[in-house]
Order: sequence, then C-alpha cells, then structure tokens
Amino acid sequence: MSTSEKLLNKVYAAAIGGVVTLVTQKILAQAWKLATGEEPPEPTNPEVPATTAFVWAMASGVGVGAAQLAIKRMNARRSWVRQQVDKAS
Repeated sequence: MSTSEKLLNKVYAAAIGGVVTLVTQKILAQAWKLATGEEPPEPTNPEVPATTAFVWAMASGVGVGAAQLAIKRMNARRSWVRQQVDKAS
C-alpha cells in the first residue's frame, strides 16, 4: 500500500469515525429519553445527581466506544482485503 493510499485510508477512517460518533450520540440521547422519560443530563450541572451523571457518562462512553471499535474493525478488514487483492494481482 502506497503512502498516499495509507493517508487516504486514515482520512477516510477519521471522517467516518466522526460521523458515526455524532450519530451514536444522537441515538444514545434518544435511548436515554425513551428509558427515563427525560433529556440526558448535563454532567457538569451541579444540580444533576452524581449517580445520574456517572451513569450517563458510562453509557455514552461505552456506546460511542463500541461504535468506534466497529468502524475501526470494518476499516481494518477493508484494508486487509484490499492488500490481499493487490497481492493476488
């Protein structure tokens, strides 16, 4: 894989990762609202109970982390397949 292909692959992964992160955050906020009947808490608001802020932070962190992992694995698989095709050529 050439240097320009590697750079393009990194740009592609960053762009897709950013979009997936934003979409995941929106989905998590809707899931929180559906589960609790309230908007997601603002963790820095001193009126929000600490347990609620921690639960929201953990849930959103795990959700976004899992989505980013899925995108990284998809990108790695795509790169691996491309390398195998290049070797066979």
